[in-house]
This record gives sequence, C-alpha cells and structure tokens, in this order.
Amino acid sequence: MAHSGWTRRRLLAAAAGNAALVGVGSAPAGAAASPLPAELDAAAGLVAVDVFARGLSSPWSAVVLPDGDLLISEKHPGRLRRLHPDGTIGPALAGLPAIAAEGNGGLLGLALDPDVARSGIVFFAYAEPGDGDEAGLAVARARLGATGLDDLEVIFRQRPKVADIRNFGGRLAVAPDGTVFIGTGDRFAHDLVQRLDNTIGVVARVRADGGIPPDNPFVDRRGVDPAIWSSGHRNIGGMAFHPETGRLWVHEFGPFGGDELVVAEAGRNYGWPLVSWGRHYSGEAIPLPPTRPDLAPSLFHWNPVISPSGLAFYDGEAIPAWRGNLLVGGLSGRVLVRLTLRGERVVAEERFPLGVRIRDVVVDPAGAVLLLTDEPEARILRLTLALR
Repeated sequence: MAHSGWTRRRLLAAAAGNAALVGVGSAPAGAAASPLPAELDAAAGLVAVDVFARGLSSPWSAVVLPDGDLLISEKHPGRLRRLHPDGTIGPALAGLPAIAAEGNGGLLGLALDPDVARSGIVFFAYAEPGDGDEAGLAVARARLGATGLDDLEVIFRQRPKVADIRNFGGRLAVAPDGTVFIGTGDRFAHDLVQRLDNTIGVVARVRADGGIPPDNPFVDRRGVDPAIWSSGHRNIGGMAFHPETGRLWVHEFGPFGGDELVVAEAGRNYGWPLVSWGRHYSGEAIPLPPTRPDLAPSLFHWNPVISPSGLAFYDGEAIPAWRGNLLVGGLSGRVLVRLTLRGERVVAEERFPLGVRIRDVVVDPAGAVLLLTDEPEARILRLTLALR
C-alpha cells in the first residue's frame, strides 16, 4: 500500500529546482499521450512500434514470468500487476508492505529467483517509510501467488534513511548463484557516498535470505558495510548481467551532464561525487574522471544526458541484427538507445527517438523488445521488424 506520511512541504522542497534535468518527473495526470512513430528507421531495417498494452500508472520495472505473463511494478501509487500475453492487465496483487510513493520513491525494481518456476520467489525494491519525512530503499522477497504475495521478508535496507524524495536507485539483478545485486542512489546525501560505513550510492550484494555472502569484497573490513559490492555511484537506473561473461553492467544518472555506463566490479570505487563527466546543478564544476586514475572509469557516457533507465542485453530472434547489443531506455532523452559492443567497449550507438519517456526495457520470449513508458496512463510498446 502507498504511504502518504511525507509532508507536502517536504515534497515541494525536494522536487524544486532540477527535477526535469535529472529525469525524475512524469507527465502530469490527465496529460494527453505523446504521439508515437509507427516505425523506426534502423540500421537493421524498419522496426515496427506497436502499443501492446495500456492502463498502467507510471510502470517502473517488468520481468517475464515462467507462464509468459509480465510482472510489472507501478511506481506510483505502488502496485504490482500481471500483464498477460494477450495484452490484458490483471488486478493489483495483494500483500505489499507500506510504500513511500512520492518523488523518486514508490514500488521500483523487480527480479526473479533463478528457480522461480519451482520456488515462486520474486524480489522487489521499494521506498520504505521511516520516521517523519524519512524514507529509504528496501528490498523484499516473497512468494508470488495467484492473487498476491505470501511469506514476505525484507532482505535489505539502505542505511541511513534520508528525508528526501530523490535518487533511491532501486534496480535489481539476481546472479545464477541466487545472490541479489541492488543498485542504490545517493539520496542527494553527497557527503555520505565516499564513506563506506553506509549503503548510500553503492551496488550492494546479499544472499536471497538477506545474509552477507562471504566473498563480498569488504566482508572483513572494519568500519565498512559488508553488503557493499562497489561504491561511488550516483543513482543507478539499470542493471544486467552480460549473457556471456556474467559480469554486471550498470548505468547511472549523471548530474547536469554525464550519465555513465560501467561494469560494476567487486571493491571498485566509481568516483561520485569526486569526479563526473557532468557539472553540479548549481553550475559548479566537478573534476573530470581522467584527473583521478585511481578511480574506476566508465565504459561510456552521455553528454547531454539521456537519463538512462532500463537496460537489457538483446538475445532474441525477432531482430537478428541486434543480437549481442545493449538496449537502454531514455527518460529525458525520450529515446531507445542501441549500443554495439566489442568486448567491453562501445563501438557504435544508434538512437531511436520515440517522443515519450522510456522507463524500462524488456525482451519477451518471442524476442520482441518491450518498452515501459513513464506516464500516469502508460503504454507498453512492442518493437519487432516491420513486415513489408
């Protein structure tokens, strides 16, 4: 259920100034849906853009269930829904905890247990209310039933909770060994990001029951949170394991400029807010990453920003020329981005303007690319090669 304990004063104060720049808002309720292109002129050929489903409110994440349904989180008002293969949407599922569904908060990332067909276990990230105006990212596991969630258990809480509505992060990825990787945001608490006694601005890694894996990089380091996998992240908007190497690819929102794509390696520091390819919203300069070769570099960055959200390696058959490519949604950019890779280098970029904010990217079992639009009355777009 949604939680409305935060004051209107806090909401307005935290959202003022730069919401549009960081790609955090949504279109106002009741706004007309943006027109869509019918086709995209791609290097692979014409790609058809169809509206597969309507009727969701600010969808944030989607995963494909073993029965072919999509499980979809709605950030605001904090609901979990099933999208069936015929495009119909089921009722809200019961059993969610209290959710702080304001600003960047709400019901966020989803991931599945590797053996979900047997276990029924799903993971979800959400903004958990705290004392007064405080909230923090949390991750829970539960068993998915026909009408709701059972056996819910919180397995991770970002520390500390912060009285701000921005930069929760919230993307999840589950490794084949069942460990859960969690992308957190900096909550605009910049002074905490480079202090490793907390989980602000990190990739965290926990076991499915919330325990700490014994091979985490800081598990024996005094004064360091043992859940940390990598640090120095600003606000993670996409996570996925490379299908061949098994390494974790992550992208994150930059400030005014400088969205970044990185491979999140154990124990590495990715530099925020010490360095960035962008500037602070005040206009204040930030040292560029090459000035600190001791910090982990990005593989690719965007300037101006696209506000990247959602990330998927394409492994389908519907658009054969895209196999092995990385697909990234753009919020402020209102685009789908296709990156051609050579090893861990980006060697080409193709952008597809869609005229609507893209929150997540999913490849369905047939190989179609599904895009979740970031709108109060959202659409699920389906991309396939156009038939002529």
